[in-house]
Amino acid sequence: MSAVTQTTPPSTPTAAAPAVFRNWKASIVLIVFALGALFLFIVLARGTNGELSTFQLSQRRDLIQLPDLQAPTLASSIACAIILAMLAGYSILLTLRSRKVPLWLIVVFAAVFMVGFLTWAASGSTIPVPGLFVGTVTLSVPLIFGALGGVISERSGVVNVAIEGQLLAGAFSSALVASVTGNPYLGLLAAAIAGVLVAFVLAAFSIKYIVDQVIVGVVLNVLVVGLTSFFFSQVLSENAAVLNAPEVFDRIDIPVLSEIPILGPALFRQTIIVYIMYVAVAAVYFGLFHTRWGLRVRSVGEHPKAADTVGINVNGTRFWNVSLAGAIAGFGGAFFTLGSVGAFNKEMTAGLGFIALAAVIFGRWDPIRATLAALLFGFASNLQNVLSIIGSPVPSEFMLMLPYVVTIFAVAGLVGRSRPPAADGKPYIKS
Repeated sequence: MSAVTQTTPPSTPTAAAPAVFRNWKASIVLIVFALGALFLFIVLARGTNGELSTFQLSQRRDLIQLPDLQAPTLASSIACAIILAMLAGYSILLTLRSRKVPLWLIVVFAAVFMVGFLTWAASGSTIPVPGLFVGTVTLSVPLIFGALGGVISERSGVVNVAIEGQLLAGAFSSALVASVTGNPYLGLLAAAIAGVLVAFVLAAFSIKYIVDQVIVGVVLNVLVVGLTSFFFSQVLSENAAVLNAPEVFDRIDIPVLSEIPILGPALFRQTIIVYIMYVAVAAVYFGLFHTRWGLRVRSVGEHPKAADTVGINVNGTRFWNVSLAGAIAGFGGAFFTLGSVGAFNKEMTAGLGFIALAAVIFGRWDPIRATLAALLFGFASNLQNVLSIIGSPVPSEFMLMLPYVVTIFAVAGLVGRSRPPAADGKPYIKS
């Protein structure tokens, strides 16, 4: 009887277990801010003698008069610190379970932190909440116009570093034309034309002559600063009463809506430029994502070769949309002279064009998100003014740092991956 030999079949390699990936970015940031809140609200506690923090919610013209909101400084700030610690702990739990920290948790965390900080800073003082929001909208208007121009330009594939120059050219032209003609509406039109001219040069060099788009934008900014400074010193200053005294737009109150507490004064007691801004935000968003024009713009910014194969003139589409972006940014420049200051000053945009460009990146090239990012910059800028008025112990320089720090975290991936259009900044050469 022959022995039966059993052979063991070769074992098949087992599939490697998928690696567990945990993204600690958001959790680490929340932990840092929660620890900072605990230190600020408890170790450096204010209101130890029973002081109250007061929030004024209504103005005299409001239809509904809301009573001032008073909160015990110490107890309220400590409660906010505890809530922040709990939210940070929840984010750690989600991360350990390999789950993404949701956006709503980050938003709630930011809101609680801001409430706690304002309560802590306003110990024994009053913060006018309607005034805080009015200032936020006012300071955000040129940023929003600039960000909308940046979104359109970069969605079509051209990096618009020249937003600063477009804002400044719009401010100068609107002041000059409105002063000479006595008509602020003509000044507003001149601002749009000036923005188009700056954008025209950007488009010509970057699209037709294939010059590096960032370099062209930087050079244009320097050029516009030099030209406007020269004409301001040599022309406008010599006869300011005639050439640099534009009529400022009056505020237009929307019936009923302007009398809503808190938001009414900020949104519906504004000049015509602000109402144009509302329309521009809605129009750009609807146009980009719900019209044939928007589809063409996004296609030449994402995949120009594919767009070319279906008959779209890639460079022509880019050229005209960069010009449109310049016109929108020019409106933002007009706000300085026709809606706010009432005269042109040398380098009065003060780098806001670059902040608008940061808002475009923060908003991930989306008009609504870019608008919200611009509002964040405006809120932080106005907050430091309000805190200095009420005598807060926080140095204003620290408050000015806030939007830039938030932008860095956003670009680094805190609120999601920030990916520009695939062909942004890349010239298209038809083969």
